[in-house]
Amino acid sequence: MAAPLLADTLQRPLRDLRISVTDRCNFRCVYCMPKEIFGRDFVFMPHDQLLTFEEITTLARIAMDHGVRKIRLTGGEPLLRRGIEDLVGMLAALRTPEGEPPDLAMTTNGSVLAQKAEALKAAGLDRVTVSLDSMDDAVFQSMNDVSYPVAKVLHAIDAAQDAGLGPVKINMVVKRGLNDHSIVEMARHFRGTGFILRFIEYMDVGHSNGWKMDQVVPSAEVIARINKVFPLEPLEENYGGETARRWRYADGAGEIGAISSVTQAFCRGCTRARLSADGKLFTCLFATAGTDLRALLRGGATDVELAGALGALWGARTDRYSELRSAATPGLRQGREKIEMSYIGG
Repeated sequence: MAAPLLADTLQRPLRDLRISVTDRCNFRCVYCMPKEIFGRDFVFMPHDQLLTFEEITTLARIAMDHGVRKIRLTGGEPLLRRGIEDLVGMLAALRTPEGEPPDLAMTTNGSVLAQKAEALKAAGLDRVTVSLDSMDDAVFQSMNDVSYPVAKVLHAIDAAQDAGLGPVKINMVVKRGLNDHSIVEMARHFRGTGFILRFIEYMDVGHSNGWKMDQVVPSAEVIARINKVFPLEPLEENYGGETARRWRYADGAGEIGAISSVTQAFCRGCTRARLSADGKLFTCLFATAGTDLRALLRGGATDVELAGALGALWGARTDRYSELRSAATPGLRQGREKIEMSYIGG
């Protein structure tokens, strides 16, 4: 008998599980893990605090029994977790009640991807999303703050595509006054290549990035800038709850997407839960606290007890932070110790 599917208080099903496998990252991106806050020698979690691959797989299996169909591995930088290919293989071997494997993806900064791409594909990873915030090398190196060059990320993107981890998506976080001049240049570089470029509004995740509303470039402005140079046509969503709104180039040179968490909130279609590297489950990217599933696992909880905890958490979910947020309501941020993106994986 199939386990019951889960729905929250707004009747949103649980369909997507994003799993942070490490809090470590070798970049210090200004919108995520700025060096002036975290430093180069930031003390990360001891290994024994991280969920083991077996623990991650157990929680993923239970989540799939209750409706999860898409799993995305994140970090920190997920490819810094030793033996990550083994975890990919363990997750790829899971099956839904209908006998289907999960849709298994990963988000990465690309720094180790070229070396790992073939092994990840062989283990069962379906595709990757790579972060790249500018084609201007000086701007990109300033944003990652470790002098990592654009050329190496482009090489990793090609390696992933060659390994069959495509279509590769490229995520660009747009921050006004920093890299918004790169919008059209990014579109020009990737159109006609088969890669899918997505523009992400700069979000107020956590507190370390010093977010201000006037630094947000609305997706509508991004699309308008590109449309002036390369005419665009809107596309239908691929599936319910998709975060990106999609456009195609009118001349058939591919598609782009825009993720508009600030100006066009998609809370009402959100089907995502997030599992931190130390085993806390969060029901919103902008949450203030998570539920400790690692304690249940290591305390000997049965599958039934774990499923009950998951069901209770999701069933009580009311999150819709992005719908409530606006420039006129700064009080929404005050007093909220929101989790950092580097901890929960975006």
